Amino acid sequence: MSIIVHRWYIFQLTHALILCTFFLQPSFAEHPDPLPVADSNAASEAELKPYTELIEHSTAKIEMVPIPGGIFLMGSPESEEARNDDEGPQHKVSVDPFWMSKCEITWDAYEVWMDDADILRRKLTGKKPNTRDKLADEYQLTQPTEPYTDMTFGMGKSGYPAICMTQLAARTYCQWLTQKTGRYYRLPTEAEWEYACRAGTKTAYYFGDDASKLDEHAWYYDNSNEKYQKVGMKRPNPWGLHDMHGNVAEWVLDQYTTDFYSMSTKDMNRNPLAIPKTLYPRVVRGGSWDEDADRLRSAAREGSSEEWKEQDPQVPKSIWYHTDALGVGFRIIRPLTEPSEKEKAEKWDKAEPFQDRKAEN
Repeated sequence: MSIIVHRWYIFQLTHALILCTFFLQPSFAEHPDPLPVADSNAASEAELKPYTELIEHSTAKIEMVPIPGGIFLMGSPESEEARNDDEGPQHKVSVDPFWMSKCEITWDAYEVWMDDADILRRKLTGKKPNTRDKLADEYQLTQPTEPYTDMTFGMGKSGYPAICMTQLAARTYCQWLTQKTGRYYRLPTEAEWEYACRAGTKTAYYFGDDASKLDEHAWYYDNSNEKYQKVGMKRPNPWGLHDMHGNVAEWVLDQYTTDFYSMSTKDMNRNPLAIPKTLYPRVVRGGSWDEDADRLRSAAREGSSEEWKEQDPQVPKSIWYHTDALGVGFRIIRPLTEPSEKEKAEKWDKAEPFQDRKAEN
């Protein structure tokens, strides 16, 4: 073999190896140092188990419940009492498996991020930031800005659901938690939320159609004493999730539109998401402590509004707080299969218009 041919052969082989190495790389950037947590890893749906997520340098924990994948009828039938037009038409949706937080995110877990509580504890104990801490700082330091008032509005803090955050704040919290733990977290889609709430049921509430039984399962206008209550105090749904009806309505990823269901096609029905294109309205689900029973139905939908910021005295108004949304919080999910960075950018993490979270607001 001539030297020229030999060199050409070596070049081609090297080029092929580079291409193979490139295409065999994971489709997402794996976290360099995930926090070890028992039962938090699963290679298949059959291996999904409940686990408790830990937030380092704090006492906060988040209980995660496995949700099997499946197909369900999203929306409500025309015969359902108190049904609204935006709940139809009913359509089949396929949802991939995921974990979902057992309850709403509490102030205990939210303020670790909101007030830099873990950073302060690290400094007090003289601990140096680890890899997870350094990655999480991108989504934490100076974010969000100090609220102008006590955002619990005197309703309680430890063990109570965090409230009054914007969707941006909830989404940024998920980004922070992802880096803080090494596991990918996000808000649920509207479809994932309703699927998890129904837990295999087809009735107005996961316990049936009789709203008179709501007191056993939810906090709402008739029994809440005009304030939110501690999470997990009412009976769970068949999949072990508490407060899917009432206490606080919960942010999901979707833009609120009245025609998204009617636009559904066979291709859209797997893991559908109405990617936000405008700041208002965006969807919250589940109803709150301050709403009537019919607003707590599994299919009931609500869109956010600029009126949720009326009391905010700041100019410009904060991108982090909805000072009038005392009945709005959130819970998180973790999909079994983490999407690629491209998929995150094009779908799961995408929202318009762009809001500069690093600006002083």
